[in-house]
Amino acid sequence: MAPVRCCVPGERLCSLQEGAAGSGTYARHGYVCAALAGCLRETPSEDGALPVVSVVRDAESQLLPDVGAVVTCKVCSVNSRFAKVHILYIGATPLKSAFRGTIRREDIRATEKDKVEVYKSFRPGDIVLAKVISLGDVQSNYLLSTAENELGVVVAHSEAGAQMVPISWCEMQCPRTHSKEHRKVARVQPEFLQT
Repeated sequence: MAPVRCCVPGERLCSLQEGAAGSGTYARHGYVCAALAGCLRETPSEDGALPVVSVVRDAESQLLPDVGAVVTCKVCSVNSRFAKVHILYIGATPLKSAFRGTIRREDIRATEKDKVEVYKSFRPGDIVLAKVISLGDVQSNYLLSTAENELGVVVAHSEAGAQMVPISWCEMQCPRTHSKEHRKVARVQPEFLQT
């Protein structure tokens, strides 16, 4: 078995006559170069063409949210323009460290965006399913959306401390006090339910 070759971003791995650029690599000036730090992997092609050269990271490395990924997050703070959240899961995979995200007022619902009030959609401590719509910038980090029926609040606690039950797409009710609170409630799909 050949020894594992580690590489760093920008390192030339081979010429384009010796291999094709795969994941974690790019082609420049006739060479395949590493786009990230990791281990070199060559995969032979089925049709006898050039092998595909790729760079893979250690399986223990941190998973990063990507555009289109459904994430589970916890609301940290709410103001009139957006909700700040910590991303805890990507799909069903827990993250080693939380990433920060923002759900803007206009990304909460798909309809009647001008009538949305952030504090009637989320409260600090709520657990929310959201979709990554942009990697954002230095200040706002990941931009998230709950503008689909399947996205929104999945777990919320009332002021009495009880876990609330959804009663409509925009309200949850405390089972102890029977008080109702506004939320942007997610219609949870069966694959997300734990039995």
